[in-house]
Amino acid sequence: MGTESSKKFKRAMARWAYRFFSQVFRVLPYGAIRAMTKGLLAIGYFILRRMRKIAMESLTIALGREKSPAELEKICKDCFYNAGQGAIELVAFSTRPGLIVEKFRFEGDSRRHLDAALNEGKGVLAISAHFGDFPLMLLYLSQIGYPTSAIIRPSRDEVIEQDFQAARTRLGLKTIYSYPRETCVRQSLKSLRGKELLIVLLDQNTGSKSGVFVDFFGQKAGTATGPIIFAMRTGSPILPIFTVRDGEDSHKIIIEPHFYLEPKATDEETIQYNVQKITNIIERYIRAYPKEWGWMHRRWKSKQQTIDNRPETKDQIL
Repeated sequence: MGTESSKKFKRAMARWAYRFFSQVFRVLPYGAIRAMTKGLLAIGYFILRRMRKIAMESLTIALGREKSPAELEKICKDCFYNAGQGAIELVAFSTRPGLIVEKFRFEGDSRRHLDAALNEGKGVLAISAHFGDFPLMLLYLSQIGYPTSAIIRPSRDEVIEQDFQAARTRLGLKTIYSYPRETCVRQSLKSLRGKELLIVLLDQNTGSKSGVFVDFFGQKAGTATGPIIFAMRTGSPILPIFTVRDGEDSHKIIIEPHFYLEPKATDEETIQYNVQKITNIIERYIRAYPKEWGWMHRRWKSKQQTIDNRPETKDQIL
């Protein structure tokens, strides 16, 4: 089977599995779904060998000098089980919105930090990562009344993406697709100027001229600059927000106090400094909760010589 045919086959299988379990979970009691979870996770972990290999490569790059092979293997397994359980919860909870509200809580002063940032009246750039059950966190925020938009990279499978988009819309979450780029920029700025909560995940490899390289676990990682440029254009505060599992099927949201960009001598220096600052925050959370992050992503794929490391300025992006 050729590479393209193999991809089409895998996407078709993923689409079939998603739609099958969506229908099954819709009619099963939630207790029965929980009873099935461990078995489904074990099967998934066995099947996804290629993704396990990528995750172990990423863990070795980031933590190989600090942890033993056995420790890395455990983090890898915990990461897959955590992500798999989150996917099952997402499918199950999407048809039971009450469970979304029931299973999430704000930790400590987190909600006060969120409200304080929104009360600035400039919209809020909520910076997060592919961390914990972040899709459910987005739905939770919209379900409890916060005007929430999220920049989302669409699924490669257009059919599944239509289902995802319908669910997000039904549950009150506004989607801003990461491309076409001009549309993403326009909608993101509109969201911030409309005093909304705009959530951006800033932990993926960026291999284009719109990225800069920053230190991430001691390695250079290509990172998007768009959120920093949005903040430069709008003056919106930046709000670190993360969710972690807090029990078998419950979650807590951790939100730090908001802050504003630290200006430097030039736009380029401002962008570079603040992207690094946010990346440092993301790394801190990953170190604190390593099983919560998506290690199966090739975060360090782009090499520095492949990118002109001069970011676009706030004037060039529009």
